[in-house]
Amino acid sequence: MSALEACDRCLRRTDLVAALGGTIDVQWRTRGARSEVLGLPDQVLVDLARSDAPRAGYQTFDPTGARRRIAQAGMVAVCRCSDRYPERLRDLSDPPAVLHVAGQASALEDTDAAAMVGARKASSYGLEVARGLGRALSSARVPVVSGMALGVDSAAHTGALEGAAPTVAVLAGGADVPYPSSKRALYRRILERGCAVSELPPGFGAFRWCFPARNRLIAGLARITVVVEAAERSGSLITADFAADLGRPVAAVPGQVTSRLSGGTHELLKAGAALVADGADVLDLMFEEGGGAARARPSAQPAIPLEPHLRDLLEAVEQGGGSLASVATTHAEAQAAIQGLTQLELRGLVRREFGGRYVRCL
Repeated sequence: MSALEACDRCLRRTDLVAALGGTIDVQWRTRGARSEVLGLPDQVLVDLARSDAPRAGYQTFDPTGARRRIAQAGMVAVCRCSDRYPERLRDLSDPPAVLHVAGQASALEDTDAAAMVGARKASSYGLEVARGLGRALSSARVPVVSGMALGVDSAAHTGALEGAAPTVAVLAGGADVPYPSSKRALYRRILERGCAVSELPPGFGAFRWCFPARNRLIAGLARITVVVEAAERSGSLITADFAADLGRPVAAVPGQVTSRLSGGTHELLKAGAALVADGADVLDLMFEEGGGAARARPSAQPAIPLEPHLRDLLEAVEQGGGSLASVATTHAEAQAAIQGLTQLELRGLVRREFGGRYVRCL
């Protein structure tokens, strides 16, 4: 894929949207339909401008300069005029004119991806489930799409990186700018195995409207959207709404009834969203009910091969033997068990609960 695949017209449209960032921020809140603004024709957008600068920029747009900036940022760009443009995005009422891609652009070629979103201030339960689902889906070679936000999104990407499939981070600002900045290390890992994408040009700083707009791309790129943990007014529910509008399955993970973070997911379940508890549930919804190429169900064994003694220790934890007393009878066995449990914890396969007992992560 080459940056030259983005045509002049689509690059100019993208430049106009970026130039009108502040204006769109106002329009997004005042118009009835969330995505109406981004579906407006170029000339209507130009007429919304509150100054002459966007109009002048639109008239004097330099596509060569735009391509140069994309290349200098180490990215490629593909427009909706290209046959390499992700087909699923064409189902949107307002597909972005250009997708700017950092990392491995081939990660966008698989049409059987799963979106996973949820709370930024997630609980330990939500983080564990998101990472486990990401790992299980990736182990079944299903790409995971999310927004690299704090909490559930980042946990889903982390789990996906422990499997075999690429993962795709959809960013609200420029795809060359890690956001949030605290996730720079995760961003670099994502680019090694997958990619980060944005409809906005390199270096663009996100406005408030960019985040719900980003959510429509997360839903658009995926065959199914899974909400792991969300409060009743969570932005993650916007992603679920977009997926439902596209006629694609929406699923949710049940949580504790006493937790505020379960309010949104439980409302989705009441409204008819599918209940999922593990990767196999998601795969069933994607392929057994929705058709499409068959995928391997996630194995009960971890994606990372384990040495025999670690596998035995993991099986003991799965069967309820998560305390030292249940897996060791001598001092030497206890020392070996502690070392083994620490290795399993570092690999994300078990976690230590209050009181020192270990339990299996999803």
